[in-house]
Amino acid sequence: MRIRTLTGSLAAVLALSSPLLWGGQAVAAPSGAPEQTSAARLLTYDASGSAEFRSAVDRGAAIWNESVDAVELRPASSGQRADIRVLADNGWPRALPTSLGNGTVYIGRQAVNQGYDTVRISAHELGHILGLPDRKPGPCSSLMSGSSAGTACTNRYPNAAERAEVEDNFAGARSGTPQRTEQTEAPGPVPQAVLIRD
Repeated sequence: MRIRTLTGSLAAVLALSSPLLWGGQAVAAPSGAPEQTSAARLLTYDASGSAEFRSAVDRGAAIWNESVDAVELRPASSGQRADIRVLADNGWPRALPTSLGNGTVYIGRQAVNQGYDTVRISAHELGHILGLPDRKPGPCSSLMSGSSAGTACTNRYPNAAERAEVEDNFAGARSGTPQRTEQTEAPGPVPQAVLIRD
C-alpha cells in the first residue's frame, strides 16, 4: 500500500509539473476574489474663457492625463458646472484653488508677452489645482519651478516627484477613501482659497 501511495503521489506531481518540464506554459489558478479596477477621479474644466490659450489649456490637461493615473481632466459638457475654470487675462498667470481639484486658473498674457511657453503655463497652473505648490527657484526639469526656470524652459511635463505627489493627493479616488483636502506641511496640497501667483 505504501508503494502504491508513493507512486500515485509521484505521478500526480509529474502530471502537474510536466508543462514546465517540457516547455509548456504554467497557468495560475483563479484566486476566487474578483479583480478590482481602480478608476481615476474625474475633474472637469471649462476653458471657454481662455481665449487664444484654449489649445494650450487642452494640451496642459492632456499632459496631466498622460502623467498620472489617479486623476483625469476632461472638458466640461455644455451646461455642466466645471470643477476648474480657466480664464485669460492681461495679468500674470495664477491659480486660485478652492479645494483639491477645484478652483480657477488664469492664463496671464503678461508672462506670455515676456516669452514664457503657454502650454508650460497651463500645465503648471493646473498643477496647483491638483495640489502642487510652487518650487522656486527650481530647475527646468521641475514643472512647478514655474517662471524661475526662465523663458528658455519649455518643459511641459511634471517630474517624477511631482507626479508621485499628485498620485498621493488623489489616492483616495482610487482606493475609495476620501481625498486629501486639508492643509499639510509642505510639500502637500495647497490650502483652500489661496491665490497662487506665479
